[in-house]
This record gives sequence, structure tokens and C-alpha cells, in this order.
Amino acid sequence: MSIHHHLDDATIMAYAAGTLREALCVAVAAHVAICPRCRAAVRAAEAAGGALLEEIDAVSLDADALDRAMARIETPAAARPAMPEPAPRPRDPRVPAPLARLIGGGLDEVRWRWLAPGVRSYEIPVTPGAGSLRLLRIAPGKAVPEHGHGGTELTLILSGSYSDVTGHYGPGDVADLDEDVEHAPVVDSPEDCICLVATESPTRFKGLIGRLLQPYFRI
Repeated sequence: MSIHHHLDDATIMAYAAGTLREALCVAVAAHVAICPRCRAAVRAAEAAGGALLEEIDAVSLDADALDRAMARIETPAAARPAMPEPAPRPRDPRVPAPLARLIGGGLDEVRWRWLAPGVRSYEIPVTPGAGSLRLLRIAPGKAVPEHGHGGTELTLILSGSYSDVTGHYGPGDVADLDEDVEHAPVVDSPEDCICLVATESPTRFKGLIGRLLQPYFRI
């Protein structure tokens, strides 16, 4: 897989620091799982953060603080119910592991919801107020109405491809866009383009058709 579009440095730093909203974190984790370059960048950012922590003055704790904390989270082995081992299932190579855990498997099992001709969606639950996270499946030649963003939008391509004013995006690529970008992605692959879209605030559609579709897109 050749990845040409990567995460912005600011996004990587925020992810390493744990300050990204949940929806954006999922998209970053999914991309990092398949992108060696961004994975190395996250590790470097985490190392830099760890070095800063080492320079902070230590705070003394009660002698039994660790024991009390562990007592709250540990359950005696005898009290734990025996859990059957799940049957192994083949992994969809299009779906990074962090995403597969949330959708319960591969893209062929996704229960798509019709949004518009040639456009289907699957909403992935996140904590209220933590942004919006969904899969979009768009047919060849179809376009998402021109829109901007109230904050960060991360789009990770899982299969197929699309093009917009920022470039061409194929499998593994991530579009890391902010509120200054307005675009109208058009699918240019012979097969459906399936992507993971994470936003931290509602999308702003520009044209009349886009605004009419806003309640249905819910992004």
C-alpha cells in the first residue's frame, strides 16, 4: 500500500498528548495502524512528551496509594466468569484493527443506511459531544456536495479513491482538513469509495441541495 497523504504534525501532537476528541482519535489510530511514517511520528511525539514529564518535579504519594488503586481494579481470578474463546474469523484487509473492533468485522458485514442516490452511510457510536464518526460508501462518479468544516475533519480511505481541490486520495491516505478548507470530493475509482470520516463539529454545506441534505447526512 502506497500512502501519499499523512496526518498533520499538529494532529499527531494532539493525539500523542491525548487531547483529541474521541471520533478523531479513532480515525488517527486507524491510519497509524497502517502507516509506518505516521506511527513513527506518534512514537516520537510520545517520547518528547515523556521527556517533558521527567523534568516535572515529583509529587509524593501515600505509601499505600498504589495498593489502594490496584485493589479497586483487580478482581480475584476465582471470581471471574470463564469466558469462551471466540472463534477466529478472517480479517478484512481493508479495515485497520482499531476500526475493525468498532464495526464488528469487515466492510461486507456493515449495515449501510441509504443517504442519497449512490451514497450510503454507517454511523459508529461515540461518546456524546465527542464528535461524529461514520463510514461513507460512495458510488463511482458521485460527489459529496461542496462543504466546509467547523473544525477538524479526518477522512481515511479504506477502498476506492476520490479527488478534490486538495489532491487525489487512495487506500491508506488520510485527508487532514481544518475549517479553512472547502471541497467537493468526487469518486474517481471504478469501484465504490469507502472511507472513515471523523469530524469534531457539524459540516457546513454550501449549496441549496447540500443544505437540504444536511439533516440526512448528519455530519
